[in-house]
Amino acid sequence: MNKKGIVILLVVAAVAMAVVGCGDRTPTPKPRAYLRIDMPEKAYHEYDTAALPFVFECADEASVVWKQNDSRTKYLDIQYPKYQGIINLTYKRFSGKRDLAALIDTASRMLALHHGQSTGEKETSLKDPEGKVYATVVKVNGKNAGSTYQFWLTDSTEHFLRGALFLNHTPNNDSLAPVIDYLQADVDRIVETLKWR
Repeated sequence: MNKKGIVILLVVAAVAMAVVGCGDRTPTPKPRAYLRIDMPEKAYHEYDTAALPFVFECADEASVVWKQNDSRTKYLDIQYPKYQGIINLTYKRFSGKRDLAALIDTASRMLALHHGQSTGEKETSLKDPEGKVYATVVKVNGKNAGSTYQFWLTDSTEHFLRGALFLNHTPNNDSLAPVIDYLQADVDRIVETLKWR
């Protein structure tokens, strides 16, 4: 057999092995997976706002940034650069039940902005009559909800604090669940430790 015949025989053998090797296998897709995110241990310290009449415990890894709008309303952003998360806090002083009802209505309307992407909400009320802290915390469920945690606290006579958790990501709360749970624990800590001065 000459060289040309050997080359042809090798090519035919290679093609035959490739056809037999591919066979009749049905392709199996890999299951969807998300990036594993390991969260560090929590550590907290008391944060005294100094300019506002309350203190609370804040995560050591967070930084607090003050903001102010044109009407001189002060805002606190508790920022988590590593996770691109923010807990936004807005404080208002009020007088009378009508003002309190208006502030709660505004907070409820801000929460309603997320209803279109929500698959349900879980509302919890907390009361500490001795410390005069009354809180409402709403966990917003849903893969595409823009804010998964909204809350407000009041002493029912003059202080009102509204807060919301936001992540600077395109909402996909299934894959962000470890980060959301981690930051929601910090919201819970704020609510549980807040004291009016």
